[in-house]
Amino acid sequence: MTRQRCELGEAGEAIAARHLERNGYRILARRFRAAGREIDLVARRGGVIAIVEVKTRSGDPMAPPETAVDRRKRRQILAAARVAAARWPARGYRFDVIAVTRGKKGVEVRHIEDAFRPG
Repeated sequence: MTRQRCELGEAGEAIAARHLERNGYRILARRFRAAGREIDLVARRGGVIAIVEVKTRSGDPMAPPETAVDRRKRRQILAAARVAAARWPARGYRFDVIAVTRGKKGVEVRHIEDAFRPG
């Protein structure tokens, strides 16, 4: 991954974390690593843990950033989420995607709650 892409991803994760905190979530972990995989953000609101994948794009992307969370990526997230679930017991778990687009009109953040189901 190029340095520029890495910096864009880090900036997107920071924007996503602020978005979650403004909406009543508590960030439990950033870049949680488990099972050889990484979860961008683990957040709690009430009794629910959100396993959050952040996708960031700049300019005018051809496709929305969230389309990059394909079947392979979902399997990777799920592998790490099993470890996260053991670490942070909760009433429920959910897989969210936060799409951050940085363009001419500023920054757009779309939070897609319950974006996919395991399986």
